[in-house]
Amino acid sequence: MSRILIAEDDRGIADFIERGLTSAGYACNVVDSGPVAFAAARSGEFDLMILDLGLPHMDGADVLDQLRVLKVSLPIIVLTARTKLEDRIRVLEGGADDYMPKPFQFAELLARIRLRLNDKQTSSVELSRGDMVLDLRTQRVEIDGKWKDLSRREMGLLETFMRHPGQILSRAQLLSMVWGMDFDPGSNVVDVYIRTLRKKIGAEKIETIRGSGYRLV
Repeated sequence: MSRILIAEDDRGIADFIERGLTSAGYACNVVDSGPVAFAAARSGEFDLMILDLGLPHMDGADVLDQLRVLKVSLPIIVLTARTKLEDRIRVLEGGADDYMPKPFQFAELLARIRLRLNDKQTSSVELSRGDMVLDLRTQRVEIDGKWKDLSRREMGLLETFMRHPGQILSRAQLLSMVWGMDFDPGSNVVDVYIRTLRKKIGAEKIETIRGSGYRLV
């Protein structure tokens, strides 16, 4: 299991990211100051860091600079409200692997995290459950020896189900995990994508739990 360091002093944002990444199968640790983030990033215990620039006691850009001076190769995604061109140039030239402005969509952050972790691991990333194999790089699923292409949302749904086999997932949970934001609870977007996914993998593989949600059988 990959371990992710979240350096963010806004507790609401940190909790949102932590919940989403935990649901996606990652282990997370949240820190809320520059010096603590710097020490944790040097520990060798983490596979990736999400770094806010506006940290107290030590600016995130300084944390990044010092880590790269010390040749710490930990992948770092900068997540910040600073959107000026000079800020983006500074952190990217300073050694950040990626840059995302706030506000952000969790689904995009998750995709960028996977990309950086995949770059680090180099091997293909696959999930297997029963007779299904989901290739996270090519966005395809193999069923009974046949590969089928998935849309981005279909892949997000199937990956979520495969990471939580047998667990009942509510519509609200699926919206948060796959779409990365809170939708109107009355929205039928989850049901629509469940139907399209069932057509590709087989209706019997995703069970409807009346009044609760769905689960992968």
